[in-house]
Amino acid sequence: MSLTLKPGTRLFSVVCATEMIVVKASGDPVDLTIGGAEPVTADSERASGGTVADGHGGGSAIGKRYVDAEGSVELLVTKPGEGVPAIGGELLTIKDAKPLPASD
Repeated sequence: MSLTLKPGTRLFSVVCATEMIVVKASGDPVDLTIGGAEPVTADSERASGGTVADGHGGGSAIGKRYVDAEGSVELLVTKPGEGVPAIGGELLTIKDAKPLPASD
């Protein structure tokens, strides 16, 4: 099932403790997963139990931003967990920090 993401939307994994907030989104529907399972938009919708899918674990880092290859989706981790976000089965990567300008 596809989700249409909007900046500010909170996402909760159903298979681990990971929580994220959407920073940037294209507005197009995407097949987003966290830990291999589709996330929910309310903490009360979380189911107990479940396991992280093979290849979708490794942990998400608090305060890090995860982006897709095109840079059209950006997610900020607000609570770390075992699951890693993915779109269409492709894992998102941690966004590189912008280098500070050199001072002369």
